[in-house]
Amino acid sequence: MADFRVDQAAGLRRLFGSHGLQVVTFVAGCEGVGRSVTVANLGVALARLGKEVLIIDEHAPGDDIAATFGMQGAYDLLNVVQRELPLQQVLLRPMSGLSILPAAKAVRKLGRLSLHQQQTLVDAMSGLERSVDVILVDATIAHPAGFSPFGLVSQETVVVLSGNSASITEAYALIKKVSHAFSRRHFRILVNKVRSLDDARSIYQNIAQVATQRGVATLDYAGAIPYDEALRTASQLCRPVLFQVPDSPAANAFRDLAADMQYWQQGDAGQGGVEQFLQQLLHLSQRITPNVLRA
Repeated sequence: MADFRVDQAAGLRRLFGSHGLQVVTFVAGCEGVGRSVTVANLGVALARLGKEVLIIDEHAPGDDIAATFGMQGAYDLLNVVQRELPLQQVLLRPMSGLSILPAAKAVRKLGRLSLHQQQTLVDAMSGLERSVDVILVDATIAHPAGFSPFGLVSQETVVVLSGNSASITEAYALIKKVSHAFSRRHFRILVNKVRSLDDARSIYQNIAQVATQRGVATLDYAGAIPYDEALRTASQLCRPVLFQVPDSPAANAFRDLAADMQYWQQGDAGQGGVEQFLQQLLHLSQRITPNVLRA
């Protein structure tokens, strides 16, 4: 599994820091590709690199990021929007530097919030006790609009897929749908549960070639996570693999990916911090036409 380690040039990139808020949304064309496990472990890895990380989770309890840490969220971001609870009471904090924000109910209503509720959301998120460096969004494939608005306004949208043909087909269909509906023309591809780096590269090159030839989108290679029994063990124990088996090939791959993520090229979206990002999110959410994305 040594070929899953990044090359030495990556070490040079890590000498140079990035600034501003980084927002990365993780999506998938189908379930079962390991998207949530990926987000949880990347959150741990980034926190251990000294970043203050916020994971926004669009999934309902029981199938959410909190469960990956053996935790259970009792509330939702919607409770904050409706002024029923303060944000700090909704947040979960499994470790230093990492917070989880359950938001399954809230994301379904982003497009229907009143102006007063929108301002409540912006004020609450902008007033976080700790300044956030990275927001990771674990996006659901069952969003009522057909695609998470987070994936449209994030600086980076990462499509997670595995090596099976159904996963690849569904991932491409998702990219094509979002590209045509909203002119989102750049995605990153993360190949999960693969036996070798060569397999991962081949899968990426094939889907990227088709997307380019058909003028759908430009796809960049985010990396690969190996098929590793340590992931299964950690999942059964409700712990990230970085906690349970820190020296496993999968844990090493997550650390390498997290280190590289910090230096993905960032646009202007991160310059205004959490407040500007949320304003863009709310602006877009009010204008999404669900039928367009469902087509």
